[in-house]
Amino acid sequence: MSPAGLYRKYIKNNMFTKILLLIAVIAVITIVALSYLMYYFLFQSAVRSELDVQRGAVERVERYVDQKYENVQSYVNELYRNSSLGLDASYFLMSSFNEYMAKRMDRIVDSTQSNTDSVLAYFKQRLDDDPDIQNIMLYSAEEQYVYVYKQGSMTRLYQANATRSYIPDVMAMETQSVTLPNLWLRKLTGDASVPLISIRSPINDMTTYKNLGQLLVLYRTEALDKVLRSNETEMKGYVMILSGDGQVMFDSSGKYYGQKYPYTDQLGKVKDTAALEEESYVTTAVHSQAGYTVVGITPKREIAGAFEGLRNTIIATALLCIVVAVSIPSLMIVNYSKRTNNIIRFMRKVEKGDFVARIQDAKEDQLGQISSSFNEMLDKLTRYIDQVYKAEINQKNAELSALQARINPHFLYNTLEVIRMRALSQGAQDVGDMIYSLSMLFKNIVQHKTRYTLKDELEACRLYLELFRIRYKDKYIYKMYCDEQIKDVPMIKMSLQPLIENYIVHGLRSERDDNVLSISAELKDQEIWIEIRDNGKGIEPEQLEEIRSRLALAESSGESFGLRSVNDRLKLTYGQAYEVDIQSEPDEGTVVTIRIPVTEEELNRVV
Repeated sequence: MSPAGLYRKYIKNNMFTKILLLIAVIAVITIVALSYLMYYFLFQSAVRSELDVQRGAVERVERYVDQKYENVQSYVNELYRNSSLGLDASYFLMSSFNEYMAKRMDRIVDSTQSNTDSVLAYFKQRLDDDPDIQNIMLYSAEEQYVYVYKQGSMTRLYQANATRSYIPDVMAMETQSVTLPNLWLRKLTGDASVPLISIRSPINDMTTYKNLGQLLVLYRTEALDKVLRSNETEMKGYVMILSGDGQVMFDSSGKYYGQKYPYTDQLGKVKDTAALEEESYVTTAVHSQAGYTVVGITPKREIAGAFEGLRNTIIATALLCIVVAVSIPSLMIVNYSKRTNNIIRFMRKVEKGDFVARIQDAKEDQLGQISSSFNEMLDKLTRYIDQVYKAEINQKNAELSALQARINPHFLYNTLEVIRMRALSQGAQDVGDMIYSLSMLFKNIVQHKTRYTLKDELEACRLYLELFRIRYKDKYIYKMYCDEQIKDVPMIKMSLQPLIENYIVHGLRSERDDNVLSISAELKDQEIWIEIRDNGKGIEPEQLEEIRSRLALAESSGESFGLRSVNDRLKLTYGQAYEVDIQSEPDEGTVVTIRIPVTEEELNRVV
């Protein structure tokens, strides 16, 4: 069937299919829309929650760095508040280390001076108080040396004059308070591979305000990892600390530390999201005084990935809901469709003349009421037909039987035709068809032909089968096949019809609707093989053996007259080797085969 035909049959002209499609479309659209909205709101809630976590992480890091920055500023402010400590720091930065130590020894001898006023002891105490400090550096701009405190190691003095080092130039150029530690300073202390943050504060003379040097405190960034992990909810993405010139001082992902962040310009335009390495949610906290920025970055992909399981669950649930929402109405609609089609099928049977058909539907809904009304109508119609039409047909049949012995065939044909037309005019189509088949069959039997062929015999079989096809409407079908080259081969008259009659009388199961009879004629090795196959009752083995025995007897008997007649005529006409072969299985069916020899002359004559 073409696509257009399928569309007309199953969609355009099928009300139930249209209703089912409408329900399916509404269910799919509704469930998909609700699932999308559910996922959207849950995802937006997750984004807001993650942004809250991100902001919390950024704030914790910013507070930590700000606290360290304030600590460094307090270290220097303490020098200004404590005059003796400040003077000691000034002398330390303006004198050579040997001169400072000699003067320091003199002060220790002087009982009026306390050892706590020593700037070296002061910063050593600061180092011991804060385990996050890696180095404290005191740089003398006047003497160009660096005095280094290192966690877990002894203090050391490094000369850093301009002839041997770039450190003086670096110190002079440094303007930001919180920066990435200078490479020269890190190499000087042997910490080139340790991630550090440098917080710088200038040290000035309290009287002249002249810059005497710098205080640099280097903090290990591993403490920031602990700060990030301190929250119960782990943050997705990563956090960075950028200096004023875009250098990465800390990166929890470990990708950019010590480099210039390539997306610094995009961060300046950030609202909620930015196209960095990939589209990401961004939170920033700027410390204008110290000159650093804390940035929290969470790629959208990571949040979406975290919700992949939820998305799959929503999709699976939506599909299940769609299946349920479509299946339940489908079952109901299919049931109504079957019942409706059953009513239509029985109406078409009645349309073709089968007034015995009745609709079996015990339900009391609208379709049940239609079925009941239809059956009542058929009952009334059948009674009317019995009273009027069948009485007339029976009378005609009686008259035909009385005159049959005395009228010639031509008159009989005309009479049967009149009866057929009468039946057709009264709406009894099946009666008309049966009369026509009987008339043609009778004509085929009584007419005398000089050459009776296989085609004629098959036509007689067809007319006979047509009679019973009308009688057993929708109960059985028959099929015929014959090779074209053997249709005009001579054939014994009435050699197949008795075999078919045996099936109709003994083999057909009237309680079933799948009865099938097939007749095939084929040319094999200069013989015509005619096979009659059915799926009827079959023959019990004992009965089959008895039939074969009777066929083998030389004398005739009253039993199996039709089979015996065909078998005897085959042997008399073609020889003892040609006979009727019967194969049968109970409840499976029967196969009857006869063979007819054919010569080349007969085949050539046919061609």
